[in-house]
Amino acid sequence: DIMDEFGEMEIPVEGGFHLDKNIVGEHLDNYDSILVLSHFKGHAMGGFGGALKNISIGIASTHGKTNIHTAGVTTEAAELFNNLPPQDHFLESMADACKAVDCKMLYLSTDYVFDGQGTEPWKPDCKDYKPLNVYGQTKLEGELAVSNTLEKYFIVRIAWVFGVNGKNFIKTMINVGKTHEEVRVVNDQIGTPTYTYDLARLLVDMCETEKYGYYHATNAEVTDENAGCKTGYISWYDFTKEIYRQAGYKTEVLPVTTAEYGLSKAARPFNSRLDKSKLVEAGFTPLPTWQDALSRYLKEIEQ
Repeated sequence: DIMDEFGEMEIPVEGGFHLDKNIVGEHLDNYDSILVLSHFKGHAMGGFGGALKNISIGIASTHGKTNIHTAGVTTEAAELFNNLPPQDHFLESMADACKAVDCKMLYLSTDYVFDGQGTEPWKPDCKDYKPLNVYGQTKLEGELAVSNTLEKYFIVRIAWVFGVNGKNFIKTMINVGKTHEEVRVVNDQIGTPTYTYDLARLLVDMCETEKYGYYHATNAEVTDENAGCKTGYISWYDFTKEIYRQAGYKTEVLPVTTAEYGLSKAARPFNSRLDKSKLVEAGFTPLPTWQDALSRYLKEIEQ
């Protein structure tokens, strides 16, 4: 969805898999910034895309599946990626290439780099890393590859992402609500959603500055007590209730704990609260509320 905002460009990937920093560097000479939308330690497959003005937008897909259910199951996934040859360490290659041509780099990460415990919102510059699964560990490795190599970088953590393309929680619950009179949804995992359309605009604004560092960016919490939904940070249960309310569904939503719900094989954070105050302090416009984003999104997918 973020890519849809910018058009496409391509960087050839030698042999279909191997990403060489010299090859990347040749294609970055004309750009000020590169944005890595997705990274899971391993091969870069499919190439890159997108250029707006003087900003290069890059995306790397995975050697395996990015589905968090499978990414955090056992150490088998970790062994698969750790056994890849050194030349396939994508983020290191990208960071080296950016440094060589004095190019900014923006890396999207996740709250999964923390342990997901407690109730206090995670601050962008918190270094209390403790990834709770393979996915979180590989994202942390990506963060460190960027921050240890470059001075001109933005590391932006997001959570609970949804957009027009691909699968997401909203689409799943809409489909379930069509065929079920009631659904069970966890109420002890807390955070706020991120709409890719809103995020894309922030990332472009960010890349056009020199306000480097770590940031958190999800849609804003609702503060209006009369908005018809829960204020502050929310649970997946709260999110589902508002999805059905706006969609006009009568499906009953039942709150359950993560333990009661079961199913997910990967460890998931209970605390996905991300402190976004640094965005405002740096002069960036915060994302609209998640309730507003949901309203616009439902209208978008109806078209």
